[in-house]
Amino acid sequence: MALVRLPLAVTILLALLNQTARSAPAELTPQAREVVDRLEAASPGYAALARQIWTLAELGYQETRSSALLQQRLRDAGFQVRSGVAEIPTAFVASYGTGKPIIGLLAEYDALPGLSQQDRPARKAVTEGAGGHGCGHNLFGTASVAAAIAVKDWLAGGKRAGTVRVFGTPAEEGGSGKVYMLRAGLFAGVDAVVQWHPADRNVVWGDSTLANINAKFRFRGVAAHAASAPDKGRSALDGVEAMNHMVNLMREHVPSDTRIHYVITQGGRAPNVVPDFAEVYYYARHPEMNVLDGIWERIVAAAKGAALGTGTTVDHEIMGAVWNVLPNQTLDDLQRANLQRVGGVRYSAEERAFAEQIRATLPSPLIPLDKATALWDPDRDGANKAVASTDVGDVSWQFPTAQLSTAAWVPGTSGHTWQAVAASGSSIGAKGMMVAAKTMALTTIDLLSDGALVTKARAELLRRRGPGFVYRTRLADRKPALDYRK
Repeated sequence: MALVRLPLAVTILLALLNQTARSAPAELTPQAREVVDRLEAASPGYAALARQIWTLAELGYQETRSSALLQQRLRDAGFQVRSGVAEIPTAFVASYGTGKPIIGLLAEYDALPGLSQQDRPARKAVTEGAGGHGCGHNLFGTASVAAAIAVKDWLAGGKRAGTVRVFGTPAEEGGSGKVYMLRAGLFAGVDAVVQWHPADRNVVWGDSTLANINAKFRFRGVAAHAASAPDKGRSALDGVEAMNHMVNLMREHVPSDTRIHYVITQGGRAPNVVPDFAEVYYYARHPEMNVLDGIWERIVAAAKGAALGTGTTVDHEIMGAVWNVLPNQTLDDLQRANLQRVGGVRYSAEERAFAEQIRATLPSPLIPLDKATALWDPDRDGANKAVASTDVGDVSWQFPTAQLSTAAWVPGTSGHTWQAVAASGSSIGAKGMMVAAKTMALTTIDLLSDGALVTKARAELLRRRGPGFVYRTRLADRKPALDYRK
């Protein structure tokens, strides 16, 4: 698929990217240096690809063009691509090579609703109310594709055995795309998984995330004239508000590391009409899935009680359910060593000026911009525990999974913000993306080269899971919620 013509500003951005000195340290082996240099030479093209996906900003399960761009890049590189897998039109699996081991790389590419933002250091939407890449998934998917192609070149050059496989996983933001792909058996035979996520720092977390269950609760009542016949009506919005009140009272009586949040997606259209339909969208999170299950049952009970008390009815549809990430120290140590070899993100003068303006909009305490170059130690530097949720968690309980973040955003930036969107569409984001691509490529090559590492990582997974572990998901046998963003 041909790339669209990019505006002059993007052409200048890519030129600046090319002018930056290469940062591969001397301790890289000749083989590793060749891989890193090849990726560096290809970085302008990958920056342009990430920029295209950033511009499209397609929401979960609607990433038709974004997914097609990544698939075409892989096909052009010689990968065999299966598209529309797991009953998801925008999901794909791309493979290159033969035999074992099989190393998987995860690629995400969905945007977030309501976060449209220009690539400038001030709040300004491209289109008000439209989506934006506030989690940097335009960079995520592109880096994984770049790393996979670099590994493919390495395999082809040495005629080595082994397989690299890219999993194009839609709708990470609440849609649980990976869970459906797991359920469809698409990960069968994989020995280890390598993945990353954009952030404001270069770090291998070595930590878990929060399990998450989310659903839309739909209340139905009886419409009536709110002034002349209110006694004839039963307000669905009353049901939503009663549920919300009861859940808010629950907050005192759940474990302190629980997160519960909601938005009312529909609440009626006119004050003088008693609403006969209302909907509230809930997320609940906790570090352990078995604890979250009990909390979720209490939320469902609150919904039923609210319906009973307001004379309405309620049902709920699970939109997504993901496990907390199960860390794997074997793979994290390997990825950390490769991140140290690759190094962090170095700003040009123009990028530093951009970053300073972004930094001025961030809350205190401010983090020095030089932290984009450094490697963070979560213990020494006080990096926050990962308190988000991701469907990578479900993958990590079944396959050894490596985690990584790089400074694709200005230090101090949190995800799901306009500042993250702005950086994800800039050369700062592209540089962070290429740090990730280089690190993941080296890690994947190490795993393909050393069967003992794969065996050790698998043994650690089994030990951490414990005897008798059985994976279950609340998604059960439901079909993917392809319309959850509509």
